[in-house]
Amino acid sequence: MKTIVGIRFRTGGKVYFFDPGEHMIKRGDHVIVETARGVEYGTAVGEPRQIEDEKFTQPLKPIIRMATEEDDAVDTENREKEKIAIPIAKEKIRARGLDMKLIDVEYTFDRNKVVFYFTADGRVDFRELVKDLASQFRTRIELRQIGVRDATKLLGGLGSCGRVLCCHSYMSDFIPVSIKMAKEQGLSLNPGKISGMCGRLMCCLQYEADTYSYLNRRLPRVGDEVVTPDGTNGTVQSVDVLRQKVQVIVDVNDEKEIEEFPVEELKFTKRSHNNNKKDNNRNQEKLSKEELQELKKLEKPED
Repeated sequence: MKTIVGIRFRTGGKVYFFDPGEHMIKRGDHVIVETARGVEYGTAVGEPRQIEDEKFTQPLKPIIRMATEEDDAVDTENREKEKIAIPIAKEKIRARGLDMKLIDVEYTFDRNKVVFYFTADGRVDFRELVKDLASQFRTRIELRQIGVRDATKLLGGLGSCGRVLCCHSYMSDFIPVSIKMAKEQGLSLNPGKISGMCGRLMCCLQYEADTYSYLNRRLPRVGDEVVTPDGTNGTVQSVDVLRQKVQVIVDVNDEKEIEEFPVEELKFTKRSHNNNKKDNNRNQEKLSKEELQELKKLEKPED
């Protein structure tokens, strides 16, 4: 067994694992570690825990030390320098007439390098811009192009739910999200209602996807023929996925009525995995070609 501790370097950034050694680390503690970019200042996302040796094939780098007050001061100063660097870099980009949008600036802890994150529709020749920035900041410069999801993760904001964006607050990595998840949850396929601030499908569509998939398999489809508890044949008019109730159109005294039954009381042919795929294909056929193309764009993980 190995003892590991998760360290995050930026808000909403990826969690990296290190060997805590003899350090008594608690959640929220600041530490100094050695990374591929050099010495970095990070924050522990939890307490040390043990994990099986097979989970890590490469040796873990150790925590160098707990952060001191001087280290905290350096990190604070770096954050202030980043705020100053943003308008300067934007002015340099405008002066060069480059079709790119600056998202964020990050100083390494030792200030040996400044990383500029930007988005752009295509490739950008920023060689001259690098020279401008290097002469301004007098250190190594790295320009890193990122996608719209990563840009939103860095910037943060509030989602339609009113809470801080999941990707910015706690998600380390993006999760695959598909249109199928929205369909199974009975959501509108209006791109404006199922896409997040990044313009891609909302990450939260995945949270209950497995539950809805399981519950939908237990329900008949709208239009299916079912047999009610008293032996009457009926047609499914609508289903309530979460309550597991089915509204059925039945004939009563030569008149059609709608009655609601728990799904356990009805007899019908349950869906198979292949039937779910056919249902999705039929649903797609009801959408126009333009609507399908628009929805497919939302599934793209990056530009």
